[in-house]
Amino acid sequence: MVFKVVPHENPVPGTGQGAEPMKPVSAVILCATPRSGSTLLCDLLTATGACGVVQSYFRRLSIDNWIGRFGLTVPRGNPDFETLYFAAALRAGTDASGTFGLRLMRDNVAELMDWLDRLFPGQAGDLGRIETAFGPPRFIALRRRDSVAQAVSRLKAEQTGLWHRHADGSDRERNAAEEVSTYDAEGLAGFIAEAEAGERQWRDWFDEMGVTPARIDYEDLSEDPKATLARLLAALGRDPGPARMAAPATARLADAESAAWAARYRLETGRGGNPHRIGGDATLA
Repeated sequence: MVFKVVPHENPVPGTGQGAEPMKPVSAVILCATPRSGSTLLCDLLTATGACGVVQSYFRRLSIDNWIGRFGLTVPRGNPDFETLYFAAALRAGTDASGTFGLRLMRDNVAELMDWLDRLFPGQAGDLGRIETAFGPPRFIALRRRDSVAQAVSRLKAEQTGLWHRHADGSDRERNAAEEVSTYDAEGLAGFIAEAEAGERQWRDWFDEMGVTPARIDYEDLSEDPKATLARLLAALGRDPGPARMAAPATARLADAESAAWAARYRLETGRGGNPHRIGGDATLA
């Protein structure tokens, strides 16, 4: 089924499972790799009220959870499922400003583009599909300069099942019973390689579309969320004022063990932080 595009003179999303939402007036798309601080930034962007409700609506592993949260009763495999799910995601992700917010990990891009191509056939490339589906987009490229620390964070999350804590220290996202974490140099090397490949793929994708993302580093965001968010909002053409009220909703998980693992890996491999680069504009400063 081809999704009917509703003109976006009215930016307010529709309501109800069967209703077609109004097309957003714009979109903010956060592009990231795992353990780069994307959940922290999703929360901060959403809280501004000007960047959409930034979530991973089209991440394969999250779709079943979103189906329940959307209250969808049409099963996967039904000819109408993709249309109804897309409409529900559009409603959930569009805020009162008419902006749709979306987080994308690199390995989700091809699947999302295939989905949009089925709903909006005949568009000119990925940028055309995104513009038709979500309105004119602004892209954010989030990276973590210290790829070793990023890999340590990923390894510990995979091993312990703890991915995020609330700011008060309570569990926010845990997908397994608590397990003991164990240093694994081979695992760290694999996660570093995966993150670096993801960064290269993001760079190539932006170049292919001819877009220049606003780029932000996790280390800057973690050190000074308010100032970094203000600069990012300005780069996106939004009022930076709401950044004054920014309050991270997640707690840092890095601890003494994390630092020890990173130091050990660097000693064993002779490797520094090995900063990534994503093509496009300079890091916000």
